[in-house]
Amino acid sequence: MINFEWDDRKSRANQRKHDVSFDEARTIFFDEYAIEFYDDPSSSEVERFLMLGMSLRARLLLVCHCIRDDESTIRIISARKATRSESNLYRGIDDES
Repeated sequence: MINFEWDDRKSRANQRKHDVSFDEARTIFFDEYAIEFYDDPSSSEVERFLMLGMSLRARLLLVCHCIRDDESTIRIISARKATRSESNLYRGIDDES
């Protein structure tokens, strides 16, 4: 079983800034087509990952997260709607064409 955690204050701020709740953001982890990347520039102290996936509200989101030491808990750090290029990546559309 996967557990999710986040800072409630940060979740409220993220909701105001990006119109995405962390509760919605967690639903992309159940998207079988989601794509995960290592977030190298932000991973100096804690390894961070970015996941691009479809939420249960049918919105394509990019979620920054880390995995706790027990490997069964995902901590959500931020979430926002995907950009056009991220959307194209998810859909397998080549931006270069």
